Amino acid sequence: MNELTFYPLLSLLIAIPLGGAFLCVLSRRSSGLCRWLALLSSGAVLVLAGSLFRLPDQTGWLLREDYAWIDTLGARFTLGLDGVSLLMVLLTALLIVMAVLVSWRTISEKTALYFSLLLALEAGLMGVFLALDLFLFYICWEIMLIPAVILIVVWGEEGSLPAVFKFIFFTIGGSLLMLLSIISLYYLHGEQTGVFSFSLEALRLTKLSGSLELWIYLGFLLAFAVKIPLVPLHIWLPDTYCKAPTAITLLLSGVLAKTGIYGLYRFAFQLCPEAAAKSFAWLSIVALVTVFYAAWTAFGQSDIKRLLAYSSVSHLGFIVFGLSVSNRTAMEGSFLQMFSHGITMGAFFALTAMIEERIGDTRMERLGGLWGRAPLWSFFFLVVALSSLGLPGLNNFVGEILILAGAFQSLPWLGAVAVPSILLAALYILRLVRHVLWGVSPAGLIWTDVGRREIFILVPFLILMVWVGCWPQTFLDPLQQVAGLPFFEGAVALKGGVLP
Repeated sequence: MNELTFYPLLSLLIAIPLGGAFLCVLSRRSSGLCRWLALLSSGAVLVLAGSLFRLPDQTGWLLREDYAWIDTLGARFTLGLDGVSLLMVLLTALLIVMAVLVSWRTISEKTALYFSLLLALEAGLMGVFLALDLFLFYICWEIMLIPAVILIVVWGEEGSLPAVFKFIFFTIGGSLLMLLSIISLYYLHGEQTGVFSFSLEALRLTKLSGSLELWIYLGFLLAFAVKIPLVPLHIWLPDTYCKAPTAITLLLSGVLAKTGIYGLYRFAFQLCPEAAAKSFAWLSIVALVTVFYAAWTAFGQSDIKRLLAYSSVSHLGFIVFGLSVSNRTAMEGSFLQMFSHGITMGAFFALTAMIEERIGDTRMERLGGLWGRAPLWSFFFLVVALSSLGLPGLNNFVGEILILAGAFQSLPWLGAVAVPSILLAALYILRLVRHVLWGVSPAGLIWTDVGRREIFILVPFLILMVWVGCWPQTFLDPLQQVAGLPFFEGAVALKGGVLP
């Protein structure tokens, strides 16, 4: 399929949640109706996203749409879907549905505003993963951030404002740097060709001098590194994760962080390939520092949300490491791990939301002995924990092995350094499991096992964990022909890279 398709499927991925958000606002007098509108809208997007896996394999874009938009600026409404964005679109659609279900009972005030913002957030995320015009990408990037901030401010825990201000400071700073890079490329391309355009395909052909390319690349790199986040730009994350409503934390960890990694590959690497190739060694070291620092910090946490926050940072650092070792096997492993990490962290934070719903607290000292009290909930918790530490047969194992295999092919010494990070992950995850499932149960703990709604939330996560772990080729096949990768490989090869 190409831009001549009669069905604007990609535009619908953005339009459906926006329409759902508008309907939620119109039906604000009925909380129940708002919930069902949000579930139906997000469910429709999930069905549409799942149907895209039926597209035939082909080189480059699986789908592409291009419409006139703001001719004066040279901005077009251009969307594209390849293997990487396909996985991210599916992940986004799934996690939004789960966020709606997780919030079903916990959100009782300003219900219409909450679910409309949740759907607006989905529209922004879809735009980020589909936009091929940098003006459109930047607008979707901001549309994604604004609802997230409002959701944390209004429904976050008491004392969430300092965390929100820190989040806003870092994200706005990163966004401004990215905007400067986009404007610089826009004017340089216009001066060189006489055509002012925000098109990704056009801008990546802009001729850049060494120092100028480096500065433009740094603007993109810092913006995306804040969103991932990489050490030392991570300091906004733990407090934000802990103070945000758990359903929003699910989205922050499961999918919003992936926008930084996606942007790093799709825009920073492809628009400034020579500067990117020169930065790979440093970027891989920063990524490994992030992996080990966050894993070690996670081991010392007593609050489950804070532990999972640092665990997420560590795993995201490992994904960036896979992108930066300049090897195709590791890169495909990173793309798959983006999807797998979102599944695992989404399930973990859904389970954490169930803890909050029951006891109003996520401190480990308030939990213990749940294996005997709630065997079904404990079973799900154990499987998700084993997925997080990379047990063979579950989803995280495949991506980690591909990343390590690629690293050993290109830079064996860095691969050897990365291996112990898996052991650190096992240490803090097994500590968490031991305490929650088999630790001493505190006096007065009252716990009920999972209900039908909660089973409906957890079972899809479990199915995907086993599916990716046992039949990963389903999700690797779309990654065999990724749009823009040949261009990137050629540029890296010119600088002595090793992408095979």
